[in-house]
Amino acid sequence: MTTLLLSLLLALSRAALPAQPGLPAALPAALPAVRPLPAPLSVTRWWDPPPTPYAAGHRGVDLAAPVGAELRAVAAGRVHHAGQVAGRGVLSLALPNGLRTTYEPVRPLVSEGEKVSAGQVVAVLTEGSHCPAPCLHWGLLSGEAYLNPLTLLARPTPRLLPQPGPAGARDGAAAEGEAGLSPGHPAGRWPGPSP
Repeated sequence: MTTLLLSLLLALSRAALPAQPGLPAALPAALPAVRPLPAPLSVTRWWDPPPTPYAAGHRGVDLAAPVGAELRAVAAGRVHHAGQVAGRGVLSLALPNGLRTTYEPVRPLVSEGEKVSAGQVVAVLTEGSHCPAPCLHWGLLSGEAYLNPLTLLARPTPRLLPQPGPAGARDGAAAEGEAGLSPGHPAGRWPGPSP
């Protein structure tokens, strides 16, 4: 019942959100996406779209990762750009559904025009990010509109947990997770199912 209620609330909240000009109403058909880094992803800065195309905002997500981490193509596609932009290494992959993902700061391991497969190692994280500690800035575009790249990944599934102790035994103390609901993950974690 709880899972049904949570699913219904999520669907209603999405339907109630106003469409933003220039953004697609929904992402194209399901994309078999792979994480750019191993799970769980640790988000150090969330997507914060600007109110207008030229205003300040954060047009992607920052994922904590050590310098030298191997980065994977989130889906099959073609290398749109592999090189320097404003002194940073940037990789951009064009996906067959009209979306484009970006990764920075990186040392690309692929060349412009090259086909890539989902999960293929395409770059190595380098120094020079805008984060206090090393991180990957991962972006997603549809045309010129920036989208939240986390929408490509499968959402974590809410799970009901069994009651602790023998069936029906209750001591009256309300411990975390005791209500049969998962206590969740620490803020910033995006576990999702493994691809």
